[in-house]
Amino acid sequence: MPLAVYILGLSIFAQGTSELMLAGLLPEMAADLGVSVPQAGLLISAFAMGMLVGAPVLAAVTLRWPRRTALLAFLVVFVLSHVVGALTSSYGMLFVTRVVGAFVYAGFWAVAASTVIGLVPANARGKAMSVLAGGLTVATIIGLSAGTVIGQNLGWRAAFWAVAALSALAAAGVLATIPGGRPGTSGTGAGDARAEDVTSVSRLTDELRSMNSPRLWLSYSTTALTTGALLASFSYLSAMLVDTTGLDSAWVPAVLALYGVGCLIGISIGGRTADARPFLSLSIGVTGLVLASVALALAASVPLLAIPVIFLLGAFGFGTNPALNTRVFALAKNAPTLAAAVNVSAFNVGITAGPWLGGVAIGAGLGYPSVAWIGAAIGVVSLATVALAARAHRATTPEPASAGEVRSAA
Repeated sequence: MPLAVYILGLSIFAQGTSELMLAGLLPEMAADLGVSVPQAGLLISAFAMGMLVGAPVLAAVTLRWPRRTALLAFLVVFVLSHVVGALTSSYGMLFVTRVVGAFVYAGFWAVAASTVIGLVPANARGKAMSVLAGGLTVATIIGLSAGTVIGQNLGWRAAFWAVAALSALAAAGVLATIPGGRPGTSGTGAGDARAEDVTSVSRLTDELRSMNSPRLWLSYSTTALTTGALLASFSYLSAMLVDTTGLDSAWVPAVLALYGVGCLIGISIGGRTADARPFLSLSIGVTGLVLASVALALAASVPLLAIPVIFLLGAFGFGTNPALNTRVFALAKNAPTLAAAVNVSAFNVGITAGPWLGGVAIGAGLGYPSVAWIGAAIGVVSLATVALAARAHRATTPEPASAGEVRSAA
């Protein structure tokens, strides 16, 4: 496996840590910025908003950019957004930096995925993509808890500085290992450039045409709803553990790490079943997510019950991830770039809506367990979209001929 693939995985780890770590820092950030915990929670939604727009926009805008140039540009802007975020005392400015950082992070995801595919032979693409996506899984296990520890002991701004430093290190790695130019381009003359322009426009047109599929957009709705069901609870876990469960804040990183282990186990199991049985994987995963959310709402005040449920929340929530991704590629084989980019946006619709709805409930005085009830309700709606998608799949998939029909035809 080329070193560049691991460098890109490191880059996703650095940026993914920023995406996740706020869930463990909300109480500290709220106190420092002079806002409520639900207002601080909107910073998670701000990040999701940036990714929601950034993925499809930057996937199209950078279609002809040299990949190394695009990746470096995204990382530089990401680093600067975190430097400004660490220095500002304004909630509004911090909100803006979260949107900007997420915008380029989404672009990085889109370009990094296509870069990884171009760096390895066809029979190694699955492994290479698992290394890239593994960066986010590691961020869930290590980055989330490490960011929480740094924030609790050195202040949340120190966590931002740490992400900026790690992202700068990743940029140096990208500069040293990613080839210049876009794979598959060889000409340098004006005629070659014009031909590449025509090819790029044609490819984008073909991908846009392939996106006109109701089943594809139903799959996107499942992605958004399932993610929202998980994030409604996850975004306020640290505050819930301290305020409702009664844990000392020093124990929060350990519980979040346990959540991350659940995520790793879930995504590993889901990856084994997603290709062969996507609807079964989604049905089991979302059902488990709904039941875990209900259990968390009921057991939030009992540490011995709440902590194992948080592990299950991560396992079932992330167990759906492989099927959510592979289903999109199966439905949009002729639109790999835009299909992946819009699915990133769908994930971030859920990441935006979940914390926002949870914040509304907390702001209304319903308490932290209410966010788990909201997650369960969103999960039930997601299950309905899975059932609709399975029904549509059966309706469009021809049944195999029976033995009698085969003999008759013969």
